[in-house]
Amino acid sequence: MSALLLKKILPKSLLGRSLLIIVMPLVILQIVSAYIFFENHWSRVGLRMSRTVAGDIAFIVRLLEQAPEEEQQRIFDLAADHMEIVASFRPAGSTPIPERQIAEDDDNILVAALEGYLDRPFRIDTESLDRYVIVDIDFDNRVLEFITTRKRLFSSTTYVFVLWMVGTSMILFGVATIFMRNQVKPIRRLAIAADNFGKGRDVQRFKPEGATEVRQAAAAFMAMRQRIMRQITQRTEMLAGVSHDLRTPLTRMKLQLAMMKQDEGIAELKDDVMEMEKMLEGYLAFARGEGGETPAPADLSQVLADVVQPFRRQGEEISLEAEHGLELPLRVNAFKRCLANLVGNAARYGDRVGVRASRSGEFMEIVIDDDGPGIPPDKREEVFKPFYRLEGSRNPVTGGIGLGLTIARDIVRSHGGDIELGESPLGGLRVCIHLPR
Repeated sequence: MSALLLKKILPKSLLGRSLLIIVMPLVILQIVSAYIFFENHWSRVGLRMSRTVAGDIAFIVRLLEQAPEEEQQRIFDLAADHMEIVASFRPAGSTPIPERQIAEDDDNILVAALEGYLDRPFRIDTESLDRYVIVDIDFDNRVLEFITTRKRLFSSTTYVFVLWMVGTSMILFGVATIFMRNQVKPIRRLAIAADNFGKGRDVQRFKPEGATEVRQAAAAFMAMRQRIMRQITQRTEMLAGVSHDLRTPLTRMKLQLAMMKQDEGIAELKDDVMEMEKMLEGYLAFARGEGGETPAPADLSQVLADVVQPFRRQGEEISLEAEHGLELPLRVNAFKRCLANLVGNAARYGDRVGVRASRSGEFMEIVIDDDGPGIPPDKREEVFKPFYRLEGSRNPVTGGIGLGLTIARDIVRSHGGDIELGESPLGGLRVCIHLPR
């Protein structure tokens, strides 16, 4: 339980933890230094100052005991001029003084000093006057009152030491904060660059900065980015090249089949050629999904309207609800292909389709519902695999070649988002797209 509480209290950021590593030894050093100072320096200085005051008071008492009554005022004047002590007698009717003084903790040092010098009952008053200390002594049925300043009992170096210690610590803490923030900035830039790359955004302007280790991590990230981009480009070019090269023999086959007589088997061959063309179109669409289109700020509401409009013209019943101001960086053409695949699937297998877009925390959420047969829960992850087609809930004749959802997920993930499938309130399938804002 204490470990969980400690984790909640401790800072989560690198800057906070770095400052904690710097501050904790500094605080411990301050506490140890203050303890040593108060236990040694302050106690010794305070004891010596209290003994000095107690000695002066005892000296005045001895003089008063030996001097005639007419000399007592002269002794009081000398004490005020040279010892900063104001002494006077109070009449015998004053408050009685106990035989043994019981004082507060702050007066223990002075009490001990006075007990060492005096054999008379005394009382110390530190509350009646703000900046002064009053010592009352029983003197021949009278009260001998001494008033002296606190400066003679308490060293001002204590406060100077504390202020100096706290002030320098705050200055050092401020300097450390500035330097640590400058060291953390390159790490934040690296994190932002990695996040943008994961969302398919441009990171060309990123430059390694900071400490040697941070520069090494940034250089490794840039090298990784180049390798990933090179692999994607090679695969895209390979798919596009193979698909393009196969178009030529397919075109020749179509021409030869068109010139042949309508014998038995010709219709089946034509169907096979058409199926191969559809597959090649799917390969090219998959390749274009990883093309070099640059993300640009786009209005998601307008993009959805552009996708839904052609289906409405074909007579499909599609409702669209989208909040205003849903702007985010998109590869517009690729994202329109993604939405067209999903909306087309919903319109193909259902009679009613609902499209909704809204903000959801740090994400934009697009929901596509239909009232079709849906997809069984145990098959909802399988349908995203390339060339996978459902035989029961989805019509294999009109279901394409099994790349539609693969292309859709690939495009969404290239934007840093993801697609989830679930149950629709309309009774069919719900497709939920999450995109980072």
